[in-house]
Amino acid sequence: MPPPVELGEQLEISLRLIVACVLGAAVGFEREIHAHPAGMRTHLLVSLGSAAFTVLGIFYFETAAAPTDPSRIAAQIVSGIGFLGAGAILKYGSSVRGLTTAASLWATAGVGMAAGAGAWVVAVVVTLLIVLSLGPLNWLIERYRIKPEGVFRLRVQVGRLEALGEISRALAGHRIEIAGISSQRLGKGRYEIELDLRPPAGVKPEAVIAAVTSVADVEVLESGTPTE
Repeated sequence: MPPPVELGEQLEISLRLIVACVLGAAVGFEREIHAHPAGMRTHLLVSLGSAAFTVLGIFYFETAAAPTDPSRIAAQIVSGIGFLGAGAILKYGSSVRGLTTAASLWATAGVGMAAGAGAWVVAVVVTLLIVLSLGPLNWLIERYRIKPEGVFRLRVQVGRLEALGEISRALAGHRIEIAGISSQRLGKGRYEIELDLRPPAGVKPEAVIAAVTSVADVEVLESGTPTE
């Protein structure tokens, strides 16, 4: 059995875990207010778990009868978080979402590891950089992003493939051009279609949606300007 950890070291371990929780929650707060799949609790737990494994490697396993390399624990944390991040990546038609949230989970694991190792400054700086990349940097990118001019994206669900031809005719009747199209089968009698539409000048998005929903058995799932 390894020798018990002294009270002073236990207090230091507890402080490191608390710091990991606070910093992880700070990253998760940004994801939470923007309604992303992984929010404050998830990021807090990722940071806390990473810190817990790190301090175990530093304060416990190194003092065991058969000491091990603490860096092996860190390596397993990095690979393990990859599986959790994969669960935050979702596919909507031809669009893939959640990549940024998955990356923030992965980076938050680094925050927890730094806090667990007692690298306070590193943990705080990494947290600030993560929040900067998720908030102000994202705003700056969106401000200067070159978006497809006049393109309106519509994602619909239909119960029959024949509806696609009817949608095309309805759009043509309103002189709305189809700039791109993709479809996938969701299940028996369920298909998802994603349309990139270019309406003529002066035609509002509501009119585009009305033209599509004029076709029977069409359900609008999402609409807006392409952001990818």
